[in-house]
Amino acid sequence: MRVGSSFGVGLMAALVLSGVAKGQTVSDASLQPRATSSASCSPGGDATWLTPAEKTCYATTPDYVGTMDYLKRVQAAAPGQVRIEPFGKTGEGRELDIVIVSRDGVFDPAAIHAAKRPIVLVQNSIHAGEMDGKDACLALLRDMVIAKTKASLLERAVFVFIPIYNADGHERRSAYNRINQDGPAEMGWRGNGTNLNLNRDYLKADAPETRAFMAMFHRLLPDFFVDDHVTDGADYQYDVTFTIDDGPNVPSATAKWVNEVATPTLEKYVDAHGHLASPTYINLVNDNDPADGLGFNDDPPRFSTGYVVLEGRPGMLVELHMLKDYKTRVTGNYEILAGLMELMNRDADKVIALNAAADKEAEGLGAHPLGNVKYPLALGWGGQTTPFLFRGYKYTRELSAVSGAMWVKYSHEPWNASLPFQTGFKVTTETTVPTAYIIPAQWTKAIDVLAAHQVEIVRTTAAWTGDVETYQCAGMTWQDPPFEGRHPTFNGEAMRNPGKYGSCVLVTEKMSFPAGSAVVRLNQRLSKVALEWLEPAAPDSALQWGFFDSIFEQKEYGEAYVLEALAREMMAKDPKLKAEFEKKVASDPTFAGNYYARLEFFYERTQWFAANRVGQYPVGRLLSLDGVPLAR
Repeated sequence: MRVGSSFGVGLMAALVLSGVAKGQTVSDASLQPRATSSASCSPGGDATWLTPAEKTCYATTPDYVGTMDYLKRVQAAAPGQVRIEPFGKTGEGRELDIVIVSRDGVFDPAAIHAAKRPIVLVQNSIHAGEMDGKDACLALLRDMVIAKTKASLLERAVFVFIPIYNADGHERRSAYNRINQDGPAEMGWRGNGTNLNLNRDYLKADAPETRAFMAMFHRLLPDFFVDDHVTDGADYQYDVTFTIDDGPNVPSATAKWVNEVATPTLEKYVDAHGHLASPTYINLVNDNDPADGLGFNDDPPRFSTGYVVLEGRPGMLVELHMLKDYKTRVTGNYEILAGLMELMNRDADKVIALNAAADKEAEGLGAHPLGNVKYPLALGWGGQTTPFLFRGYKYTRELSAVSGAMWVKYSHEPWNASLPFQTGFKVTTETTVPTAYIIPAQWTKAIDVLAAHQVEIVRTTAAWTGDVETYQCAGMTWQDPPFEGRHPTFNGEAMRNPGKYGSCVLVTEKMSFPAGSAVVRLNQRLSKVALEWLEPAAPDSALQWGFFDSIFEQKEYGEAYVLEALAREMMAKDPKLKAEFEKKVASDPTFAGNYYARLEFFYERTQWFAANRVGQYPVGRLLSLDGVPLAR
């Protein structure tokens, strides 16, 4: 689930209908999770190769060991087509694996790319309570290489999937992990072993799972990426919702293919195979009234699909609907993956060419004359709407005596309505693209993140001083409660930039950099990763995540008795300064009542304060590499 849109309406309704609203006590039994409505089915087909979920009629999902045991059985039965490869370990020491499925036993990524065969990478269970994609991939794997009913999907494309990405969270199994979700009986946990949400970690890469993912991703360099989830939010008829990013940092040719080919093709395929798809993530403008329409969606690179945009690859977010039974969700996930594989076989040459063009575009970013290229860092809704035929359920609204807010109660009577969908965007923050960045050697943690992303870095061979562009930042605020283990300058899920909560102003300074400083040229495939990490106003930049917090700390101060004398001397020499001070005292009661703030007013206007360099961003923007001592 990407973002929660509504409170647990189903549980609230159950409480009211059972009489709790009249003051009755809730028994433990009334809070038991719902049994999935598919639990009464009968397994069919060859029982030998039923997946663990199918064997229980989708009442349960297998644990880590059960999942890997099934995969190893398939690998043993089809060793010429299936290979399980480890790509790292979780914080708790569990092995992370990918499953590579190839029609002819070619598993090496370099050989696959050389043969012009597209690689599809599917990620499952990043939120381990949302494991539907895992069970869908087990069934699709079986049908590709054992039952052979889907063997044609491997005609040219290579299918690669991560069965369980958040393996530690997957094993924190409970019947109570997902209050909004209809089955299975037990499911995993949203966070990893240190309770980090891995789908907020892609750019900052704090978790060992993320670092392992980056190494694996770059070894595979897939042609299309899928992240499987289960949504929270409103109730509606769709059981499969999906979206493929087409924002301004997606090359226009790729966005055209996404909008005119991939999205309508997948919607039609899913609908034709017994499910109902929405070609957009359902994000209501108003949780308390669906009639207000659908809101603007944007994926910064903290999210998987926002990150793969920086890699120049199409990325699809799949969200199954949490109130549909587990069988419906898993089979819906199966169909959209099958439809995607069919499309990737058909459009293989097109997609491979689009990705090559995206790489070439990224490699050229730093080669343009300075100021010629504007790079969008943050987006907002541009004010446009498009009519969207929303297939929802009829609902009623009433004032709740419990919450004091409007209470939405959904029926299961279809409600098909044309609603406004916020589709247009505007660029709220942008930057000009420099030739390169230079990061002082001592800022190791910020440099290590770029290295984890395999961004190309060269080191200076000697100390260097020169004029660079940089930023002077002031007025920053930080979130008080932690978010993903940090105290960022944005508020939780909300995206904001220093221009609104403080300011980072571009300036030119003479700066010194020690030997071993990191130089990141923007004539490389991962130039967009560097831009998003090193530009302070980017929504997931190193500065916003707190990697440069210490630059905002003032280390030297003036004693009050020293500043008293200094203030009088400064006012005597500068009548305008004296008038400015007196005006502030008269107009700002908080300032007037703080003796040290009044003295600091003068200290901040001296060279002693300037020596603190408070808010001076340590990263330089290089307009040219001339004179920078780099190994040849």
